[in-house]
Amino acid sequence: MTDINFSRGATTSDSQGAEGVPAPRSGEMRWDIIELLFFAYRDFVGDADHELEAFGFGRAHHRVMHFVYRYPGLKVADLLDVLRITKQSLGRVLKQLLDEGYIVQKTGNNDRRQRLLYATPKGEALVGKLAGLQTDRITSALRDINPEGVAVISQFLRAMIDRDDPDKVLEAIFGTGSKKPRE
Repeated sequence: MTDINFSRGATTSDSQGAEGVPAPRSGEMRWDIIELLFFAYRDFVGDADHELEAFGFGRAHHRVMHFVYRYPGLKVADLLDVLRITKQSLGRVLKQLLDEGYIVQKTGNNDRRQRLLYATPKGEALVGKLAGLQTDRITSALRDINPEGVAVISQFLRAMIDRDDPDKVLEAIFGTGSKKPRE
């Protein structure tokens, strides 16, 4: 494995922005933020990844379980849109979660062609454990940040999401949809 050495001299600009983070000149890459996002994501999902290994699951299983739990009755078609994956990719993961009793699939009341997904109690317990691990990491990271700073972080993360995204779940998260997430 290659060693990576970080030094303060590796920044692209000498001017300092908020919180001492180097502010790049116009047209320069934001290596500082890019790398922070890589490492934050690695560690954020790493806690859950370790837990999922015991079940023979991976990140795809986690994402499916998360959205099925948060949005009971989520249509398979909407899940495909949210995750931006193919039917084939979802099919393998969904089959395993159905076969092992983490999710159940029901037909729609008005449209029998609809496949609606629900987490089982077993699935709810797994999602709760994974969300607990991630909540602990978030709580620790936010410990010394004031409420205004937390609002800025939330604003930044929302701004990172494609705004032209038609995902119905994201619409619900941002309050423009009719389906409310489970707490």
